[in-house]
Amino acid sequence: MRICVFCGSSYGNKPAYKAAAQALGTAMAERGIGLVYGGAAVGLMGTVADAALLHQGDVLGVIPKQLANLELSHPGLTDLKVVGSMHERKLAMADAASAFIALPGGLGTLEELFEALTWTQLGIHRKPVGLFNVDGYYDKLLSFLNDVAAEGFIRPEHRTMLVDKSNADELLDALAAVKLPAIPKWVDDPAKLR
Repeated sequence: MRICVFCGSSYGNKPAYKAAAQALGTAMAERGIGLVYGGAAVGLMGTVADAALLHQGDVLGVIPKQLANLELSHPGLTDLKVVGSMHERKLAMADAASAFIALPGGLGTLEELFEALTWTQLGIHRKPVGLFNVDGYYDKLLSFLNDVAAEGFIRPEHRTMLVDKSNADELLDALAAVKLPAIPKWVDDPAKLR
């Protein structure tokens, strides 16, 4: 089993973010869960990979050629796959993973998170998605998603697909226990389109 981790290529402003990345990489390796991530040696990306490797974890990095050429790729991974584009990177990571976790990160992390969650919602894959909500980093996002559901743009059962925890072990346990909802047809009542 492998979990794909999305996270920042920087450390952010709080030491807690780096500590959380270390805790997640360690917990995954200790449980025998492989890591799939963006392949870089910098920021939280490098931190989660280093922690997993330190504890003899299996780490697959997937990096676009353009970024690999900038010497951002991690030199000590179990396996490094160089692909042609960011789109290929996301597909390769999704194909290699059984679940997804987002640590704190920026626009790329959010984009990857929502694509994985959307693919679960649409039934493109049946893989759980979790947020590692370090120091309340994702509290406002979770509140917004609750508002989106209340406004009728996300079905309540789809809103509950996103697991969030503030502890690495609790998050891994929750992802292992998640029961994804049956995926109904996108439009089950054509009258609703009018």
